[in-house]
Amino acid sequence: MPKIIKNLLIIILFISFVGCDQNSQSQNNSNSVVIVKVFSSLTCPHCADFHAKVYDQLNKDFISTGKVIFEHHSFPLDLAALNAEKILQCKNRDKTNFEFLTEIYKRQNKWAVGSDINVINQAIKAMGKEFGLQEDEMDKCLADKALEEKILNERIQAQSTYNVRSTPTIIVNEKKYEKARDYNSFKKVIEKLL
Repeated sequence: MPKIIKNLLIIILFISFVGCDQNSQSQNNSNSVVIVKVFSSLTCPHCADFHAKVYDQLNKDFISTGKVIFEHHSFPLDLAALNAEKILQCKNRDKTNFEFLTEIYKRQNKWAVGSDINVINQAIKAMGKEFGLQEDEMDKCLADKALEEKILNERIQAQSTYNVRSTPTIIVNEKKYEKARDYNSFKKVIEKLL
């Protein structure tokens, strides 16, 4: 009997120490990391606007310091956006991809116009070449049905998991962000979570 009591006391002490340590970690905001997920369509002007107004400054203030993890999630609303996403995902190079993503948004009003998908594809591929992609490589990505299925499945998953219905939909630490989309408003939300 004393051995059982001794073991029980050890377990209770262990649990109380673990619980204490966890409480102190959750109150230590300096170790917090905020995860920002942006579900966007590359042809969406509101997505380009959010990216231009928020991403660069967020990168300088929080992403580069490791306080914020920023995730671009594809949610194509049309064929042009789907094809642009395929080219964006052609090579998995995180830093270059975000630079390329920024350029796609900056030039959106030039490449995402008209109804001829072949002209749109050529404009997207011209940008891809500036980021080190080869013509044949991009043609393979555009024809890649597995990549297309992956992107479309991500869209379906976003609809069911986060109830994404429009773009951009912004999720901050798994909660929908529905306030103003200017940097100062967004920054306040981030700072409260850090």
